[in-house]
Amino acid sequence: MYKTAITQTIEVGGKTLTLETGKLAKQADGSVVTRLGDTVILSTAVMMDDVREGQSFFPLTVDYRERFSAKGAFPGGFFKREGRPTDKETLSSRLIDRTIRPLFPDGFRNEVQVLNYVLAADEEIDGDAIAGVGSSAALALSGAPFDGPTAHVRVGRVDGEFVLYPTVTEREASDFDLVVAGKSDALVMVEGEMDEVSEADMVAALEFAHEAIKTIVQGIHDLKAAFEEERGEITPKTYETVAPASELVEKIYGMIKDDVDSVLRQPYEKSAFYGGIGDIKKKLIADLFGEGDDAVDEIEGGYSKGDVKEAFKAAESQVMREMILDEGRRLDGRSTTEVREIWSEIDYLPRVHGSAVFTRGETQTLVMATLGTGRDVQAVDQVFDQEDKRFYLHYNFPPFSVGEARFLRGPGRREIGHGMLAERALSKVMPSEEEFPYTVRLISDVLESNGSSSMASVCGGSMALMAAGVPLKKPVAGIAMGLIADGDKIAILSDILGTEDHLGDMDFKLCGTREGITACQMDIKIDGLSMDTMKEALEQAKAGREHILDEMAKTIEEPREEISPNAPRLIQVVIDSEFIGAIIGPGGKIIKGIQADTGAQIDIDEREGKGFVTVAAPNMDSAHAAVEIIRGIVSQPEVGETYTGTVKNLLPFGAILEILPGKEAMLHVSEMAHGYVNDPADECQVGDKLEVQLIEVRDGGKLRVSRKPFLPEPTEEEKEEMKKRREERQSRGGDRGDRRGGGRGRGRRRD
Repeated sequence: MYKTAITQTIEVGGKTLTLETGKLAKQADGSVVTRLGDTVILSTAVMMDDVREGQSFFPLTVDYRERFSAKGAFPGGFFKREGRPTDKETLSSRLIDRTIRPLFPDGFRNEVQVLNYVLAADEEIDGDAIAGVGSSAALALSGAPFDGPTAHVRVGRVDGEFVLYPTVTEREASDFDLVVAGKSDALVMVEGEMDEVSEADMVAALEFAHEAIKTIVQGIHDLKAAFEEERGEITPKTYETVAPASELVEKIYGMIKDDVDSVLRQPYEKSAFYGGIGDIKKKLIADLFGEGDDAVDEIEGGYSKGDVKEAFKAAESQVMREMILDEGRRLDGRSTTEVREIWSEIDYLPRVHGSAVFTRGETQTLVMATLGTGRDVQAVDQVFDQEDKRFYLHYNFPPFSVGEARFLRGPGRREIGHGMLAERALSKVMPSEEEFPYTVRLISDVLESNGSSSMASVCGGSMALMAAGVPLKKPVAGIAMGLIADGDKIAILSDILGTEDHLGDMDFKLCGTREGITACQMDIKIDGLSMDTMKEALEQAKAGREHILDEMAKTIEEPREEISPNAPRLIQVVIDSEFIGAIIGPGGKIIKGIQADTGAQIDIDEREGKGFVTVAAPNMDSAHAAVEIIRGIVSQPEVGETYTGTVKNLLPFGAILEILPGKEAMLHVSEMAHGYVNDPADECQVGDKLEVQLIEVRDGGKLRVSRKPFLPEPTEEEKEEMKKRREERQSRGGDRGDRRGGGRGRGRRRD
């Protein structure tokens, strides 16, 4: 039994990436432990030897899981056990799946499972791209028919310099957050977000990433060679593919070419197109296999109906691709650079804070924006990220959008992935919390789908936000680019249809403003994509994006000045953190009182030595009333200033007034009136509001106020009368006691 590991160290981008195999999980077909910094990930690959009976697709499962124990923490919740995958885990699984799936043979049907577990977590180094490297290395050692290896790298740019595998701290300062996967000779997958970067900068980032990918791929080759040298040569797995024979495809192509070509050239409408293709397929089956009692199970060559149907797909694809490559004409008659017809509308729904309908061809989304308070943030409990989200987008793809009926379940990987892409694209133009303290949620419901529904969600989301009065920095649009390639013949397609996505060689989604790219996602199905082709696709996408922004501007060009009347009114006040306790009060007494008196909701967040107080109310009057109280609490009373105080308590020697929330002052009897006051109750009662002036701030912050400046000056007769009474009191020896301190109200006092 082997107890030692085979290790390969890869130096790339100033970082050390370590691959280890042969020590852990040895019963898996391939097992690799990948380490970068203190982040350690176990990746395994297993391929089943037999194909399940009736299996008609490639059952590949890729999972990425984070364990809280990896950073010495407990998961939240009652059960204290990791549950269903988080969005982050789902997105990371998709990153790997989209990279490796196209690299298995066509017609391959054996089940393959690739699992990734985060064993140790350096909170500065995310595990997703590292797991991509480990997955590829595990497949390379498994004997599965994987046309790799591949490598994943994360690229950032800090102070104008590209950084490989940037830390979390570096990512915060970076204008790129890009994950790129590829082989030594081609890029396979790209996904990320950027701060309105140019197309030229995008190409430079991809070139930088590919150089690192080449180094890592070579390291995986070296690991495999070292493993075979010590443990013996890896035996390739045996398998069979279910793919149509080339001679059958050629035969079917000759039989259907003219009919398919005729359907392709008809005025395009999705249901009519698929209906026409379906009729051609039915006729082909009837012609080859017969009908009724004369029907046969096989045709010459031993081909079944299933074989013919697979060959039909290949032949249909060939006809379509030839039309695009030879004539530059697409299924719906557009040129390769043309965008489908667009119409849009805002404020479609009443009561909703912001709504927009965005329709491009036969793809339609209804997007709704909702504005909330800090209590509506999306809580995040993940290994590598704990920051709650103030802006989030949920994407829904109901079955009726493609004319189907199926059971409704929770969001799948595709819905989570498409929603995150749209969220990233729009997050780059969202205002900061200081500028706009609202929590914002977008819901994008796809009502019709024929390609690029995620990009329609970006466009509709941008319009719904502007309609709701969210001060977006700039409008954002998205477009999906496709590619048809056959040798030297290449056609880049703008705004692809669903069929063009399915039968084409690339799906490249690009989102951005007029100034630059904010998010992207690319999947490539062919072996190579030259940088020249990449540059052409980026420039063509930019032209399409600008056209879409022009169309959106016809409906709404910039955010409304006022938020929706149905949205809560929010005002944010920044205070010194030392006043937070004063606003809350003992046991929350003060803040609860403010909320009860004004009907507002108050949230306090402390960060960077400041207190950010957010006031939410159903109307601006309530919000302003609460803000005024808060400002009164945090303001420092100044001698000479005038205040309206509320009598809170009567004492024998005066009254206690609340001149500001949480701030009380003494109104001594000597300051209640110009003349002698025997009993404070003669001048005021609890609950009375008195206008007073601050006359003294004593040591310890004790406040003394006077009412005299707001009382009429006594007449000469009144002054003589007060003087006479004072002399009488003095002649009687004066009052007992002294009301200046805590006496009982008897004795001498000063006028």
